[in-house]
Amino acid sequence: MSIKTAVHNGVALIEIARPEKKNALTQAMYTAMAEALRSAQAEPSVRAVLITGQPGIFTSGNDIEDFMQRPPRADGSPAPVFEFMQALIGCDKPVVAAVTGAAIGIGTTLLLHCDFVFISDEARLAMPFVSLGLVPEFASSLLVPQLMGHVKAAPKLLLGDPFTPDEAVECGIANAVLPGAEVVNHARRVAERFNNLPPAAVREAKRLMKGPQREQLAQVIKTEGALFAQRLQSPEAKEAFTAFFQKRAPDFSQFS
Repeated sequence: MSIKTAVHNGVALIEIARPEKKNALTQAMYTAMAEALRSAQAEPSVRAVLITGQPGIFTSGNDIEDFMQRPPRADGSPAPVFEFMQALIGCDKPVVAAVTGAAIGIGTTLLLHCDFVFISDEARLAMPFVSLGLVPEFASSLLVPQLMGHVKAAPKLLLGDPFTPDEAVECGIANAVLPGAEVVNHARRVAERFNNLPPAAVREAKRLMKGPQREQLAQVIKTEGALFAQRLQSPEAKEAFTAFFQKRAPDFSQFS
C-alpha cells in the first residue's frame, strides 16, 4: 500500500509510503488519505492525527502522469485531491505533520492546514505551480501571503523558489526544525500529549481557532480549483508537462 495507516496510543498515523516514486501522490492515494482522515475523525479513541512520509522524502507532490490521466475538472466535479483537502480542513482533531524531507507542491500547501508542523533539517519546500503553467492551490494564494507578507510570498508562489526549514519556521508554517532521525518521534510525542487533555475541549478550541476563516478558505479553494483545472488544459501547461516528460526545459517564449 502506498498509504499506510495505523492507530497506536491514541494517534492515527497516515504514512505516505511510495519511496520508489519519491512519494508522488496518485488519485488513489488521495482517496486513501481522505478515508483515513475521516476514520480518525469518527473514531473516539483517536485523539490526534500524524501525517508523515519516508526518510528523506515527505512527498514530491502529484504523480504527474497519473494526474494528467485523471485531472480535476473545471466544473467542480468531485475529485480525490479535493476530497483530501476537505477531509484535512474538516478534521477537528489536532493534525501533526512530520516533514521527513522534500515537500513539493501540495506537500507544502497541506502543511498550511496542519496544527503542528515539524521539519527535518534536510527538508526542502517548494510550490512550483506557476512554472508548470498552473496556479496555487489548497488556499495557498491566501494563506502564504498572510503568513509571509506579499513581498516574501511572491518569490515562493510566482517564481517557485524553494525555501529552507528555517524559513518555514520563521514565517509560521512550521513549529521547529529537527534532525532527520528525530522528526517523526518528536512529532509523535507531541501528538500523544493530547491523550492527557480533554478531547471535546481540544476540538472546540481548534474550531474557534479555525472558524473565522473557514468559509473564506472554502471559497478560495473553490476558486483556485476551478482555475487550476482550466489551466491544466492550457497551452502553457501542456508545454510544461510535455517538457517534463521529455526531460527538457520548457519553452514559454511563444506565449504572451
